[in-house]
Amino acid sequence: MMTKYPQTYSEPELSLSTPVKMCLSDGTFNPAARGWSRQPVHVSNLTGAWPRKKVWNYWCVVSPEMLFSVTLSNIDYMGLAFAYFLDFKTKEFIEQTVMMPFGKGCHLPETVSGKILFEHKDMKILMDDQGEQIAISVESTHFGGRNMKVSLDIHRPANLESMNVTLPWNQRQYHFTSKQNCLPVSGVVDIDGRKYSLSSERDYACLDFGRGIWKYKSFWNWSSFSTHVGSDQIGVNLGAGWTDGSGATENSVLINGHLEKLSEDVLFDYDPLNFMKPWHLHSGCSNQVDLVFTPFYERVAKTDLVILRSEVHQMIGKFQGKVISRNGSQYEISDAIGWAEEHNALW
Repeated sequence: MMTKYPQTYSEPELSLSTPVKMCLSDGTFNPAARGWSRQPVHVSNLTGAWPRKKVWNYWCVVSPEMLFSVTLSNIDYMGLAFAYFLDFKTKEFIEQTVMMPFGKGCHLPETVSGKILFEHKDMKILMDDQGEQIAISVESTHFGGRNMKVSLDIHRPANLESMNVTLPWNQRQYHFTSKQNCLPVSGVVDIDGRKYSLSSERDYACLDFGRGIWKYKSFWNWSSFSTHVGSDQIGVNLGAGWTDGSGATENSVLINGHLEKLSEDVLFDYDPLNFMKPWHLHSGCSNQVDLVFTPFYERVAKTDLVILRSEVHQMIGKFQGKVISRNGSQYEISDAIGWAEEHNALW
């Protein structure tokens, strides 16, 4: 699947000096919030619109040995806490989901920074974002029949930029996302006594922070990775589908902490009948990104609760190709571990 007619967009860059509220007092989109920024200045003051509000914090960490992810979300009529783990060598995969009717206990702040605590008999999650330092802990005694205990320390350097953008489909439906790559992470993922260590000199965390008022039916592609190319740090965030009709994109390249916004469509060329085939991801109107993604694991997550239906094919694999900066510097990507996904939802 791919975008047939790639376009470029005019997206204003917002000032970093003043926070901006996403919506006006009547719940409609605040025109002053349209645009993107290098730091998260948006305040997601969502109001009303039940049950269309969708908010989440998704974290993912990757080491040479494994991937671990934890999410807390609230979609108005349902709260979802879930965590999953993949051992790259053995392909052992474990996932656990906890559902809370009407989002009970799933309280998420309006801003990227803040403290989140979710406590349930089946899973406990702490996400304490204090700006430059983020502490994450996850505990469960029901993680695929095993004990899971995760403790992560994530560093957000003061000068590290990120992709922050509002996507307004119309005055009543809009979304803000903060996609943050190349966040150094240390800590331990402990699965029944087997410990996987993360090193801040080598390993990265990724944040997907989402706050919005959505349509009932949605579709998206999303892809992300953070890697080293020699002494350079490269982070890539690409999306498609869900941004259609908003006049904006979430596409960006992070080079040594500096963000280059791609105000153009990115093409996701893949076979939806066989997600394990290589994907081709490339910028549609420039040569800035040209990547081949080869999956080595397919995570399938399906939910069917009558009013809530979701199907995700999240492919975990390796990226090869090139990223070119605006000054013409070329970075050869080789064996960068990350993901690309297709998501269809009625929510």
